Amino acid sequence: MAFVKICLCKNESFSLVILNEFLIFATSFSENSIEVMAKVCQITGKRTQTGNNVSHANNKTKRKFFPNLQKKRFFVPSEGTWISLKLSTKAIRTISKNGLDAVLKEARAKGFLTK
Repeated sequence: MAFVKICLCKNESFSLVILNEFLIFATSFSENSIEVMAKVCQITGKRTQTGNNVSHANNKTKRKFFPNLQKKRFFVPSEGTWISLKLSTKAIRTISKNGLDAVLKEARAKGFLTK
């Protein structure tokens, strides 16, 4: 059975969602924006997967596989601005291969990137 705890701390301007003692996501909010900190790649949509640790005695315990996410800044020449993205290392290689504009266009079409 899953235990979900939601902490809304309006005086501190953030909220937490905790599932089985693990922090699922935290949001910080102000008058102008809400920032969600999730372990999801903004280009490929890779997210945390679940599985088992398997011991030598074949005992199985649940575990999580986290994507290798990096924060990276890119200059978009078509818009003349810098953007910050949270990307998996595979997405960084894809941008190096195909170019930033093509990858951003594809991510927006798939719905991974909303901006």
